Amino acid sequence: MKGKTKKEKKEKLSFKKTVSNNLFAIKAIWRSSPSYMLVYFGSSFVYGILGFLSNTYLLRKIVNDATSGKSIDGVIQYVILITALNIITGVALRWFWNVMSPPRQRKIAADIEKMLFRQAARVELACYETPSFYDKYVRAMDEAYNRMISVMRSFDGLIYKAIALTANSMLLFIIDPWLIVFGLFPLLLGFFKRLQNIERHAYQVDFKPIKRREDYVRRTFYLGEYAKEMRIGGMYVQMLSDLRDTYKDYMVILRKHGVKCFLYSYIQKVGLEVFTVLGATLYAVWRIMVDGGMQVGDGIVVLSSIGSISYALSNLIQNVAEFGEHALFLEDVRYFLDYTPKILDGEHKLPESPDELEVKNLSFRYEGSESDTLKNISFSLKKGERIALVGSNGSGKTTLVKLLLRLYDPINGEINLNGNNIKNFKIDEYRDTFSTVFQDFKMLSLSVKDNVLLREGKQGDTELVLNALKESGVYEKIQTLDNGLDAILTREFDDKGVNLSVGEQQKLSLARVFATDTPFVILDEPSSALDPIAEYKMFENMMRATVGRSVIFISHRLSSAVLADKVLLMENGEIAECGTHTELMEKNGKYAAMFRRQAENYLGNEVQGNE
Repeated sequence: MKGKTKKEKKEKLSFKKTVSNNLFAIKAIWRSSPSYMLVYFGSSFVYGILGFLSNTYLLRKIVNDATSGKSIDGVIQYVILITALNIITGVALRWFWNVMSPPRQRKIAADIEKMLFRQAARVELACYETPSFYDKYVRAMDEAYNRMISVMRSFDGLIYKAIALTANSMLLFIIDPWLIVFGLFPLLLGFFKRLQNIERHAYQVDFKPIKRREDYVRRTFYLGEYAKEMRIGGMYVQMLSDLRDTYKDYMVILRKHGVKCFLYSYIQKVGLEVFTVLGATLYAVWRIMVDGGMQVGDGIVVLSSIGSISYALSNLIQNVAEFGEHALFLEDVRYFLDYTPKILDGEHKLPESPDELEVKNLSFRYEGSESDTLKNISFSLKKGERIALVGSNGSGKTTLVKLLLRLYDPINGEINLNGNNIKNFKIDEYRDTFSTVFQDFKMLSLSVKDNVLLREGKQGDTELVLNALKESGVYEKIQTLDNGLDAILTREFDDKGVNLSVGEQQKLSLARVFATDTPFVILDEPSSALDPIAEYKMFENMMRATVGRSVIFISHRLSSAVLADKVLLMENGEIAECGTHTELMEKNGKYAAMFRRQAENYLGNEVQGNE
C-alpha cells in the first residue's frame, strides 16, 4: 500500500480483552431490547433440544425398539409428540422473526448509531484530520452494528451447538466411550481457526484505507460537484490511474494474507473430514464386523451422532474463534467510543447577556505542523461591534474563527466571554451563541425552509424564513420554485429537486443568519460566489439586520471592510494592522496598499486617494 514503509504488527488481544469486547456488544444489544435477546437465545435452546430428540434420539429409539421386538405404538406416540412440539415452536418463532423482530432490529441499529453519532459530535475537529484516528473511526462506523449482531449470532450458535454436542456426546459415551476421542479431535483444530481470524482481521485493516481511496475515485466520476473538473483536461485519466493503483495495492494485500487464510482453512477441513468422520466410521465398522462388540443399530446411531458431534464441535470451535475475530473489530469501536475528547465541557453557566469576546495572546499550531498558524493574537469584540478580518490566503483568518467557535483549543492564550474563559462553559451552549456561515457551506437534501432553519420547525417559522430570504437576496428565486419554501434542494432523493447556482446557495446559507437571533455572528467568506455589487449590497443588508449583534466577517474584497467598525489585517498568523478603514487608509500601510490595488482592478488606474 502506498505510504506504508514498515510491516505492521498483527493485532492479538488478550483473553480478558476478547471477553470484554464481546460482552460490550451483548450489553449494548441488551440495553436496547432485552426481550429480543431473550427470545433469540431461548429459541436456540429450544431448537437444540428438539433437534436432538427429533434426529439422533428418534433414530436410536426406532432401531432399538425394532430389534428388541417392542410394539410400534411407543414410537408413533413419540413421533406425534415431537412433531406437535416442532409445529408449535416453529409457528411461534416464525411469527416473532417475521413480525416482531424487524422493528426491534431497527431499534437496535438506531440505538447503536446514536451511540456512535453522539461520540462523533463530541470528538474535536482535529480527529478528522488525523489519518490513524479517522481510519479507526471509519471502521467503527462500518462495523459496529453488523459486528455486534454477529456477536449475538455467534453466542446463539454457541448455545445451540453446546446442547447438540452435550446430548450426542452422552449418547455416544453410553454406546462406546472411545468414540469421544474422534469427537474431541476438532478441538485441536481451533488453533488454526484462531490464526485464520487474526489473518482475516489483518487483511481488513490493510484493505480499509485502500477501499477509502477506491471509493473516493469512484465518487469523482459520479458526483456532480466533480463533473466539470473531470471533463476539463486529463483529470479523469489520472483518476483512472489511481483506480488501477488501488487494484495493484489490493492484489499485494491479497497475496500477503490470502494464502495463509487458505492454508488454515484447508487444514481444518481435512482434519475434520478425514480423521473425525472417516475415522469414527471405520472404527464403528470394525466394532460391528470384526470385533463384534457393537450392534448394527448402535452402529447406525454412531454414524449419525459422530457427524452431529463433529459438526457441532467444529462449529463450536468456529463460534469461539469468531468471538476473537469480533473482538478485534470491536476494538476499533471501543477505541472510538472510549476516546476522551480534548475539548471538554466546562461547568459554568453562560452569562444571561453574552456580549463581549476578548482574545488574549492567542497562539495555535496544527498537530504535526512545525510552526504556529496563529501567533500572539489579541483583540476584543464588544456588543454590537462589527470586525472585518482581512488578509491573504493562509494568513490564519479561518483558523481564528474555528478557535472562536471552540472547534480547536489554543496552545497558548485564551478566549474570554464576558471575562470568563470559554473553556468554562458547556460547549453546545457556548456555540449556540453564534450564527455561523462557513465558506464551505453545505446544502442539505431537505426543503428550502429546513435548509434555512437547520432545526425542527415550529409555528411562526414561515414568516421568519421569508424575511430571512428577503434579507439575504434569494427571496425572488425561491418564489419562482413550484413548491416555494417546501421545494426540495438537490436531486439526490427527489427527481424534481432544485439545484441552485453557487451564488444562490450562498445567499440561502446567509439566510440562516437572518433566521436566528444569536448575540454573535461569524461570516467566513460569505460572498465569494457573488459579484462585487451583489456582495456590497449583501453586506449592507447584513449590517442593517444585525444591529445590536456582534459580527466578525472574513472577506477578500476589502470594499466590504468599509462597513466594519474595526479592521484586522492578518499576515503570517499575526495581526499586522488594526483600526477603522479610515484610520488604516490614513496610515498608508499594507491595508491601504491592498485596498487601492483591488480598487484599481475593479475601476481602473484612475482610482487614486483614500476612497
